[in-house]
Amino acid sequence: MNEDKLMPIHPGEVLLEEFIKPMNLSQNQIALALGVPEQCINEIVHGKRPITADIALRLARYFDMSPRFWLGLQMDYDLDVVEDEIGDQLDKEVAVMTVICAEK
Repeated sequence: MNEDKLMPIHPGEVLLEEFIKPMNLSQNQIALALGVPEQCINEIVHGKRPITADIALRLARYFDMSPRFWLGLQMDYDLDVVEDEIGDQLDKEVAVMTVICAEK
């Protein structure tokens, strides 16, 4: 990984820092409202569990927003992590396709 690059932000950190803390909510309150075990929310906010489509729908309903927001955060995080892991390898293994325009 490039040492100058920032670490990817897990969507659980967004949930904690932008929703739970500012709204003075507890993980238990969120879990009860979403109908999931508190451990699920705890693992999400600690970056140990991804936000699945099911959880995205539940969070979206609870916070009255789009589930695509949550899934987009998760997708961006996943892509950043994998790019950090295999980006250099991909540069060596997969060439960019070049298109040659034929003259008429």
